[in-house]
Formats: sequence, C-alpha cells, structure tokens
Amino acid sequence: MAERNIVYFDLETQRSFNDVGGSAHKDKMGMSVGVTYSTGSGEYRIYGEAEVNALVDELVRADLVVGWNHVEFDYPVLQGYTIYDLPNQTVNLDMMLDLQERLGFRLKLDAAAAGSLGMGKTADGLDALKWWQEYKKTGNNEPLMNIAEYCAFDVKVTKCVHEFALGHGHLKYHDRGGHLQEVEVDWK
Repeated sequence: MAERNIVYFDLETQRSFNDVGGSAHKDKMGMSVGVTYSTGSGEYRIYGEAEVNALVDELVRADLVVGWNHVEFDYPVLQGYTIYDLPNQTVNLDMMLDLQERLGFRLKLDAAAAGSLGMGKTADGLDALKWWQEYKKTGNNEPLMNIAEYCAFDVKVTKCVHEFALGHGHLKYHDRGGHLQEVEVDWK
C-alpha cells in the first residue's frame, strides 16, 4: 500500500486585513506566494498567483493537509480563486485549531517551534507584505524570492512541529510568562 501523501502548506498574502476592510474579507487579500511540502514527492513546491489552480489541485488530492491556522486563514484567501469548498473538500489537520481546543487560546507557530524544536520563524507576515509592495513597485524578483524563502521556511517549521508531535505525543511551548509548558496531542 502506498504511503499517505501529507501536504504541509502555507501562503502569504498581497494585502492586509486593513487593506480589504477587515478579516471578513480574506478572499480579497490575494495570494502572493503559496508553498507546499509533499511527503509523496519529497519536494517543496512554490506557487505564484498564476499557479494558484495547481496549488488548489495539490491540496485537494492530498491524503492530509497539515498547516497552522490554514483552515480559517489560508483557505478563505484561496476561496477568492476557486469554486472548491476547501475546508470540506480536503482532509485537514490544522494544528493551531486543534491546540486552541485543547488549550483554550490561540498558540503561535513560533511558540510551538521555539518550545519543541528550539527554533523560531525567520520573519513575519508584515515583512512579506512589504516585500510584495516592493515587488509590485519595482518589478524586481528579489522581494518575491524573499517571500518564497520565508514561506518555505514556515512550511518547514510546520512540518518539523508536526513530526515532533507525532514522535513524542506532545508539543512544548512557552506561555506568556516565558515558562515551558507541554500539551499532549494525538495526531497519528
């Protein structure tokens, strides 16, 4: 029997909540870059806005899509491009939503990565928005490459956090007081 194809996924947007009139309009934010890592192919894929249909196809075909707040953020952004009802036409493990149910609050990917892996993110979404503006203004591809690199690193961190949880049955994170905490998870 073939192994399950797990697709780790993240995207960055072209516009902020303020630019589109609030979080109710995620479908108007636009994707600048989307990145996946597929356990089936063992490869990362970087998608620009022009390849959004191929990205959606990869997500729909996956045996499991793993992300961090992708069901309530990334999928609504993609809904601006597709007729698929992504949350209901994909099999998902949204680690942030699962942890929110367990903990009663939203944990940042950075907190889980720092606690469990001793590594954090390289930038944040605001940097990606600045890079997108720079790319649009200058036409220079370097800011676009910065977005792709940042997003690919987030996908790698997401994958590593998931693999840590699979291997240990828990995640570690730093609470607001800076104390290391542990939460049991069953993501097998």
